[in-house]
Amino acid sequence: AWMASATWSARRPGPRSVVGNRCLSPVVVERKTIDRSTRGKLAETSARDALLREGLKQVAANVNYRGGELDLVMLDSSGREGDTLVFVEVRYRAGAAFGGGFASVDRNKRRKLVRAAQLYLGPRPRLARLPCRFDVVEASGDPAAPQLHWMKDAFRLDDV
Repeated sequence: AWMASATWSARRPGPRSVVGNRCLSPVVVERKTIDRSTRGKLAETSARDALLREGLKQVAANVNYRGGELDLVMLDSSGREGDTLVFVEVRYRAGAAFGGGFASVDRNKRRKLVRAAQLYLGPRPRLARLPCRFDVVEASGDPAAPQLHWMKDAFRLDDV
């Protein structure tokens, strides 16, 4: 008698069926797939490095709240009015088939970013006194070395 547990799959003797051949998951050795969180981390690291080269200073990264997340919080000292606190959303897209990174920051995402920024500033009165802006960095292409497009002042509170 032949028996197998529910979690064990035995191959029947004989040639594979057409459907059986399609259902195989071949292991690809040459090309490593990168999961979504790793792609995001790589894009955020590249964006942070690029913004640091542009003269911004990092204040915080990956600040999580129940209502949303802040990818990067940076300080821009290049303005005439002095320091500006910058909340940066990094959006990675492999291609532009469904719109780029800028298009993916819709009204709902903007609300979440504003709410997360308010929660971040609550216990930090020194930073809360600074003018703020919301930037979006669009990353595309190879996750390890993405092309970056930085949109300063991508949206305002009036747009939310």
